[in-house]
Amino acid sequence: MMFDAAFFPWNSLTVVTLREEDDLSRLLDTVGRNLGDGESMESFLKKNFEVAAKNRRRRRSGGGGGPWGRRSRTAAAGSASSPISTSGQRSRPRQGRSSCLFAIDFEKIRVALYVQKAALQFIDAGAKIEHQLSEEVRNAGYFINPDELASIARGHDKKRLRNHGGVNEVAREVSVSLDYGIKTSDLSIRQDIYGINQYVEKPPRSFWMFVWDALHDLTLIILMICALISIVVGIATEGWPKGMYDGLGIILSIFLVVVVTSISDYKQSLQFRDLEKEKKKIFIQVTRDGYRQKVSIYDIVVGDIVHLSIGDRVPADGLYVSGYALLIDESSLSGECEPVYVSREKPFLLAGTKVQDGCARMLVTSVGMKTEWGKLMETLSQGGEDETPLQVKLNGVATIIGKIGLAFATLTFFILLGRFIAEKSYRTGFKWFPNDALTIVNYFAISDTIIVVAVPEGLPLAVTLSLAFAMKKLMDEKALVRHLSACETMGSANCICTDKTGTLTTNHMIVDKIWICEVSKSFRSSETAAYLKSVISENVLVVLLQCIFLNSGSEVGRGKDGKNTILGTPTETALLEFGLELEGHVDSQHQDCKKLKVDPFNSVKKKMSVLITVPGGGTRAFCKGASEIILQTCDQIIDSDGNTIFLSKTQREDMMNVINSFACEALRTLCLAFKDISEDQDLEGIPASGYTLIAVFGIKDPVRPGVKDAVQTCKAAGIKVRMVTGDNINTAKAIAKECGILTEDGLAIEGSEFRSKSPEEMNNLIPKIQVMARSLPLDKHTLVTNLRKMLNEVVAVTGDGTNDAPALHEADIGLAMGVAGTEVAKESADVIVLDDNFASIINVAKWGRAVYINIQKFVQFQLTVNVVALMINFFSACITGNAPLTAVQVLWVNMIMDTLGALALATEPPNDNMMERPPVGRNESFITKIMWRNIIGQSIYQLIVLGVLMFDGKKLLRIEGPDSDIILNTFIFNTFVFCQVFNEINSREMVRINVLRGILSNWIFVTIVASTVAFQAIIVEFLGTFASTVPLGWQLWLLSLLIGSISLIVAVILKCIPVESNQVHGQNGYEALPGSPEAV
Repeated sequence: MMFDAAFFPWNSLTVVTLREEDDLSRLLDTVGRNLGDGESMESFLKKNFEVAAKNRRRRRSGGGGGPWGRRSRTAAAGSASSPISTSGQRSRPRQGRSSCLFAIDFEKIRVALYVQKAALQFIDAGAKIEHQLSEEVRNAGYFINPDELASIARGHDKKRLRNHGGVNEVAREVSVSLDYGIKTSDLSIRQDIYGINQYVEKPPRSFWMFVWDALHDLTLIILMICALISIVVGIATEGWPKGMYDGLGIILSIFLVVVVTSISDYKQSLQFRDLEKEKKKIFIQVTRDGYRQKVSIYDIVVGDIVHLSIGDRVPADGLYVSGYALLIDESSLSGECEPVYVSREKPFLLAGTKVQDGCARMLVTSVGMKTEWGKLMETLSQGGEDETPLQVKLNGVATIIGKIGLAFATLTFFILLGRFIAEKSYRTGFKWFPNDALTIVNYFAISDTIIVVAVPEGLPLAVTLSLAFAMKKLMDEKALVRHLSACETMGSANCICTDKTGTLTTNHMIVDKIWICEVSKSFRSSETAAYLKSVISENVLVVLLQCIFLNSGSEVGRGKDGKNTILGTPTETALLEFGLELEGHVDSQHQDCKKLKVDPFNSVKKKMSVLITVPGGGTRAFCKGASEIILQTCDQIIDSDGNTIFLSKTQREDMMNVINSFACEALRTLCLAFKDISEDQDLEGIPASGYTLIAVFGIKDPVRPGVKDAVQTCKAAGIKVRMVTGDNINTAKAIAKECGILTEDGLAIEGSEFRSKSPEEMNNLIPKIQVMARSLPLDKHTLVTNLRKMLNEVVAVTGDGTNDAPALHEADIGLAMGVAGTEVAKESADVIVLDDNFASIINVAKWGRAVYINIQKFVQFQLTVNVVALMINFFSACITGNAPLTAVQVLWVNMIMDTLGALALATEPPNDNMMERPPVGRNESFITKIMWRNIIGQSIYQLIVLGVLMFDGKKLLRIEGPDSDIILNTFIFNTFVFCQVFNEINSREMVRINVLRGILSNWIFVTIVASTVAFQAIIVEFLGTFASTVPLGWQLWLLSLLIGSISLIVAVILKCIPVESNQVHGQNGYEALPGSPEAV
């Protein structure tokens, strides 16, 4: 509400913004008293409300006439003691008039203020919602209504929080100690009263919804209409039940297709639902029953004391209790890019936001649907997975083939219809019979089934099946795929930029060496601790322990078993374990120190600092972090007696030699330093220089077993591995050599040197880089960007920190660490490596290649069936006037090549041979020349065989009698199906000759092939009435099997024909023939 001081009698325009009723009350209570003490209203407002006057001396006191000028002159004419006198101006003798005018104007001020106060009270009363405390809440031992409690954080309601007495009183009202946390035994009561931390989700689709979707296929709808017309016309012409067989056969075939498709889609949806549940398994640290522990975010309840650190997602709405430099990214809720600082003055934290920097404890005040995030989620429906690039590409292929099929189907219908009309006019004139309608309906059904065969709806299905199968299997191999496209893209990756710590190494760190006061010692538990106490002053060890325990983001607590447990990063855990061992010999008194300020560690600063008060008085700063960075901040060093001495140039060089010697042994090095601060020094921030060096630690993080073999597998597969780490360059080089990443011709570079290069220099430098040390997140992002844009590489990147998110997002495949990774990193990634193991990344690459190759196999198989089925029906219709494959038969073939073929070929597991070929290029055509060779070759063989059977089959097979036509058509149908069965086996290998290798280990493939053969026998032998078939003799069955099996021999011949390939293994561009049985 705005209050314009131009209404008042002094010569200036002052605008006061009064936001709360309290401001008005304070103004009304004091304005008269202050004005009576000789203070101008302008000074009063400026003093109490920090409002500066606008347009000071709008008119000069001597200028202008009229009432405004006179009022100004009057105001300026008061005596020095007048309440409206202006400093430096002489008083005039018109005191009576001046006082009278002031009294009148002050009354106006008072009235105006009361009016505004009443307005604010009215508005506040209208907006205020009274929350009554129910008996249920009171009986449970709580003293605040759940809705009122939720509204405090959600509405950033400072006034309501102040009315409740602040955070401490709110904690009392929800019966929780800020230090002890809630009792585990109270969880169910709190969930009953205040709700559970879960959001309303879109209900899963039922099986019948998938059936309904399948029935909406346009070609199937047309076929159903044709079937109904066929039944009606058939019954009218041929009677019951013979007249309904053809139409009923089509309906049964449609039913079978719909059921199989629906079951397949429904099972996929169940798999994706399970994967969604895995994605949502997020854990966060809380204090319960007096100790710190990890719990699922879904188990968070009101009253929980949650510990937040960099990269965490805030799990519920709450209030800030304590912490340091907490910076929150609220863009997910507000859309604002600027992060918000949260402190005791601004204590509100909202679910769904992310911790960008700092650390804190928060008191949970609302969960689930009572949070702001919950309200937002309620208005949104869960979106489905976007189509992957390969699905989009194959949808385009399917559309093109569908249009070709439509053209062929239209031609087929008109050719059949034209021949029928021509023959009819020649024989009987244009006299029509009821059977003619049935014939035309059958022609239309045949044409429609050509469209059914031609439209390869199995292509997108194969992608989805293969990806779903791969995602499920990768879960067993410790990789959670968040985005479907990552599976197929990983198969094309030719570069992996990996972290060192936790990915190549075990991330289980221990202190291996320590340098302190000119003493370098390998750490051997209590033996080393006792030795250090004997040779080094206790004062030095006290300072060392204070630095270890107080300058740490981790925490030592007591577990349920009473033993010490350390919650924190592996590096700090190693230091704290050392500290606990040394503490058994030295009393550090660190429990008596109080933290004043904390500057948490992040990957940009590469250090952590803290400001504390020490027992007995005094202030001390501690600093720890990357050795070179901490050493630069030091100008003194502590000796064994506890005295600080100047750090000379020689000593600094000696220290660098110590650091490098540790690093060359593949140890992670850390420096610890302190600074005592005198009382006259400014304490606004933690000092950045002037420290005294305490010690250098060498922390051992062993290389994971199997990493070296995994790196060699990558190299054999054409994938270049680069290490990008924040560690010392000597440590990085030692680890890289041990893993087999750094070779003699490779380059190891520091981030500072890398970022100083020009774009041209980077272009020449990047192909040689194998190790980048002391890198910043921006360096990783720059490297990834240049690899993708300059070198056109398909890049996979690993990351675990919040600052890795840009690089993870920029990469073709982002791989976040499941154990050490922050929630921000995981959300930016495509795949979460659950065990943080580099070998698991190789499994992702292997399955990615399997997905890509499996889909290529299926496309090769399906296009062969498409070509043959289209050509057979089309040319037969053109030449003979009949189609050898009926609608029911074509529907069965369609199911073999679509749903069953996708299941059989898209679920082939990867083999080691896949990692012996180069990756697929970014712009390489999906349907390769090798595939075209196989498709064309098999199609020609099948067309020749089936064409010969169609036009000369009776003579060759010596089929005679009145049912010779249906026997021949049944045999052609049977032979066509067996050709597809053996071609399905051929498609298991597009290059290698031995297609039977590993076939028995793939039970899905064997089951589908066996089921196809079994059901084919049932169709031919027992369902002839519906499928227009007759039983065949064993000789014809054997001949069908033999003709189909010749496809295997044809495939061997085709694979011996060299074709140009983009994936060259030699310089001539040709795939070499196998040189040994193992290579076959």
